[in-house]
Parts: sequence; C-alpha cells; structure tokens
Amino acid sequence: MISFNTAPGSFSAATVFPCGVEELYNWHSRPGALDRLIPPWERTTVAARSGGIDPGGRVTMRMHAGPVPYLWRAHHIENVPNVYFRDIQASGPFKRWVHTHSFTETSEGARLKDHINYALPLHFLFPWAGKLLVEPVLTRTFRYRHATLADDLFLHGYASKRPLRILISGASGVLGSALIPLLTTGGHEVWRLVRRQPRRSEREIYWNPARGLLNLAGLPAFDGVIHLAADNIGEGRWTEEKKQRMIDSRVQGTSLLAQELARCEQKPAVLLSASAVGFYGDCQDCCIIEENQAGSAFISDVCSRWEQAARPAEDAGIRTVSLRIGVVLTPRGGALARLLSTSALGFSRRFGSGEQYISWIGLHDAVGAMLHVLVSPELQGPLNIVAPQPVTNRELLATLAQVMRRPLLPPVPAAVVRLVFGQMGAEVLLDGCRASADKLMSSGYRFRHPDLRTALGTMLGRA
Repeated sequence: MISFNTAPGSFSAATVFPCGVEELYNWHSRPGALDRLIPPWERTTVAARSGGIDPGGRVTMRMHAGPVPYLWRAHHIENVPNVYFRDIQASGPFKRWVHTHSFTETSEGARLKDHINYALPLHFLFPWAGKLLVEPVLTRTFRYRHATLADDLFLHGYASKRPLRILISGASGVLGSALIPLLTTGGHEVWRLVRRQPRRSEREIYWNPARGLLNLAGLPAFDGVIHLAADNIGEGRWTEEKKQRMIDSRVQGTSLLAQELARCEQKPAVLLSASAVGFYGDCQDCCIIEENQAGSAFISDVCSRWEQAARPAEDAGIRTVSLRIGVVLTPRGGALARLLSTSALGFSRRFGSGEQYISWIGLHDAVGAMLHVLVSPELQGPLNIVAPQPVTNRELLATLAQVMRRPLLPPVPAAVVRLVFGQMGAEVLLDGCRASADKLMSSGYRFRHPDLRTALGTMLGRA
C-alpha cells in the first residue's frame, strides 16, 4: 500500500515491497528502469542518458507542459548501493528539484521511499502553486510508478531467476520499446536487429529481410528470440501495394530469421514470433481458442502465412510460439492513441453495429505475457495474447468515454467506415473476434489489468 506525505515544497511516496533491499535497489540500477516508470499518459521520452545512477550520470528527457515541449536535464549526484541514490534537476521548469530514492529493510519486505524537495520559480509570491499544480501530478505519477514496480517485481520473481541473452526484432515499435526495458530491469541481456548501420557496442545486428541479409555467425548464443517486426496494418487504406507490403514484411522477415536460427550451431531454446488474432477472421460472438482454424479474411491469410514462415525454427527443434496478439491498448500508439487524438469533443458511440467483439490487452500485460511465455517451456504453438475479458466495440467506446469524462457522440455507420477506410476498415473496425485467454492463464500468467476499466484508468492516469 502506497503512502503519501506532503508539506510546502516537499513530497514523499513510500511503499513496502515483498522482496529484499538488494533486489529492489538492483531493479532501479539497471538499464530501462526510468523507461518503465514514465507514465504512459505523459508525452515524455528519454532523449539521452549516460552513466546510470552513479554520481556523474546524466539524463535528458523531452517533456511537455500542456502543448509546450521542453527539455528536462537531471544529474545523479549521490549513490550508496542498497541505501539510497539522489538526482537533481540541472535544467528544467523548477527552481529547485532534489529527488532521493531510499531503501530500507523492514519485517514485511523492502521499503522504497521517493522523497522530492522542490521549489517553483517565484514560489515566494505564489506559495499555494505547489499544492495546486505540483502535488496532484506527483501523486498520480508515483501511484503509477509504485504499482508498476510491484507488478514488475512479481513477474521477475519467477521469470528472471537467471539472466538470459535475448535477440529482438521490431525493437523500436510500440511493443518492442516497452518490452526491452522490462527485460533489462530483470537483468536480461538484449540484442537488437536493426536495418541501419549497427552499433555493436550497443548489441545491434544488421539485417535486411527484403534482401535476405542476416548473419548470426560469430555471435554469442541466444537463449531466446522475440520477433515483432512487421508493417503496421492499421495505417491507411489497403491498396494492393500496401497489402503486398503487409505480407512481405511478415513472411520475408520471419522466414529469414527462422532459417538462420535453424542453422545456428547453438540454437536458442525458444522463438516467440508475433502474429495476431486477425488469424481467426470475423468470429462474431463465438469464443475462439487456439485450435480454431484460420478465417477467410485477407488478414487471416496474412497471419496464416506469417505463422507458417516460422516453421523452419520449429522443425529444427526450437520451441516456437506464435503470439496471436489482440488489440494492444496504450496511449503511446496504435488504436487507443488514434482514438484519443480525435477525442476533443468526445468518442463515437460505436462503429457499425457496435456488437463486434474486440480482443484487447493492455501494453504492460502484452509485454509481461511475452516474458512469461519466454520462460514457460510448456507453452508452444499458437497462443492468444489477449485479456480475459473481451468487450464489444460499443462497450470499449463507452468505457473510454467514462474514464476520460467525455461525451458519446453519434455512431459511425458501417457504410461510412467502408467508404473512408475500405477493406482495412471492414476487417479491422467492423469485424469482431472474441478470443480466449484460457491457455495463457492456465500456464500461470497473472494479469495486471484483466478488465478494461482498470486498464484504461491505469494507462490514462485516471485510476
């Protein structure tokens, strides 16, 4: 349970976690910790960093005050391992900002206390400004940070018992950029496949699927591979050129990677290869399990080819899992980001009939499930990566409107969706799929956000 303590120019948040002080400190000291703790509703990104949390370490973040962007620069000035570390604002919106992260052993576990001493410009003229402007933001932020940390520590408690070396494609996408910090804070070593000049010091490997270029020879052996790279299906109309690009980006990349992994002298134990619940096509309200056959839609054919392209790895004895991922909800990209971008007046009541089911999953559960699958040897073959409570299009939009405190606007008729978006609109917005999460849950995965309201409230800072 998190507790808060405030006074003029001072803010504290404290939580006791069921782990040891060393484990709690180590999580904070590893690459990716800051990325994991940035609330998803904030338009904040890490622009540059060096030196970790030791004295001399520096971080620059791109942030926003409403629509106005600015840079926040922080310097780490003190670090006593397993006791505390401290950073200060070097430049940014505050006159003074000192953040101390302290760790204390208790009879119930390790206590983390985040204490911030701050002052706003002209604070002597407006002494009330901190309580009005700063404290609500800090309370919301640290409630999110401590809850995310608790969930991460629980997952790492069984999934990160030994460090793994993991190769990832699609590292810069919405899923990849969230997955990598989760892995590195668990102590895992991550290598990336990139299509530009690689920086070997940053564990990057060049590949070009269109030209069949990938060489894994001479590299250390990988424990697991997570393949996420693919063209975005939800952007723009599906022209013939776009449809071919959707197929090629999935089949060429997956085939090349699977074949190269099969040739490795020391093969990885597992390959997780992305797919989508679009495999099943339009299923109306039927509850779909992994044994169901592919649908007849274009996207079903794309997913079927995508999964078949991973067969060389499976034939080589590598445990291969086709991740049939649902609609990943995050304000940082994808469907939810597009809905939020048009929400100034409100949200449409429904698209088409509104009765089509949406198999969704929150971003943290999507990447958390991947780490879980990586270390669960009983899981193989197709696997639905979806939340246990799918909702209709009507329910999703109504819940989003309630969480965001926006009105519901008139529905968008199916004919308008087809006219504006063509085949993409018909298959992505109007078709439905009610996929089951039973296989994932039966393997022991514990969802952070099993219901839609909790997921949206957490991701949008409205919990």
